[in-house]
Amino acid sequence: MERRPRSFYVLAAFFGLFVLFLYGPILTIGILSFQGPGGGLTFPMNGVSTYWFRDLFQEQAVGDIWGAFRRSFGLGLMVMITTVVISVMAGLAFRKKFRGSGILFYAAITSLVIPSILISLGVGLIFNQLGLKVHWATSGFGAQLTWTLPFGLLIMFAVFNRFDKSYEEAARDQGATAWQTIRHVVLPIIAPSLIGVALFGFTLSYDEFARTLLTAGSYNTLPLEIFGMTTNVTTPVIYALGTLTTIFSFGIIAAFLLAVWIMGKRRARLGSDAGRGV
Repeated sequence: MERRPRSFYVLAAFFGLFVLFLYGPILTIGILSFQGPGGGLTFPMNGVSTYWFRDLFQEQAVGDIWGAFRRSFGLGLMVMITTVVISVMAGLAFRKKFRGSGILFYAAITSLVIPSILISLGVGLIFNQLGLKVHWATSGFGAQLTWTLPFGLLIMFAVFNRFDKSYEEAARDQGATAWQTIRHVVLPIIAPSLIGVALFGFTLSYDEFARTLLTAGSYNTLPLEIFGMTTNVTTPVIYALGTLTTIFSFGIIAAFLLAVWIMGKRRARLGSDAGRGV
């Protein structure tokens, strides 16, 4: 049996430390959320129970947790749908070079390198100067799109750069219109990538803090609500909330991955049926 080189164990140990550093805080919060009724925010634990999870679902005097959750969820859906639609349209448009396309591309992704708090401040100031109400569904929505759209655009540009145009040509040869080609040929082929863009859009919006800080108005999103709780909550109820939101986030990711898997299995079955002439 071939002996592994020492560098392998060094790299494995380094990767293990990285994973521990990455997920250690989440694991710690998850453990502390099961403190007993008399437990505090730190170790050692004072009993083990689900008391703080039950307390979380009771009326809280510290803020509007579930209202904030509904706002973050609704905002995430709005941002996700908008990001997918605009990214696909931009990806289709940028397949052909046009005057100013390079400038437009770099302008679209510049917001990735601008500090998020400056984006939030700028969007809030613009709405105030225009006499518009600063609200999570308007200014907050716009500020978050400056974060999610560049990722969606980069993904779709990469997808369309590898897209085989012969599929579209074959559809047009069969008499399909431009819209029919997009609907029945292009979109089904790039569907897994669309799910990836949707996942990026929702998750980046759901946990965004800095770009929402000065654009949410009078109603907090969940990240803002949790931040506010850190200043006045001294019980593990905040850990229980963190544990539930983490489970929810992983659940969303799992749902998207399951959709991709189902789509891949369906495509493989259709391809197999076509190969057999069914």
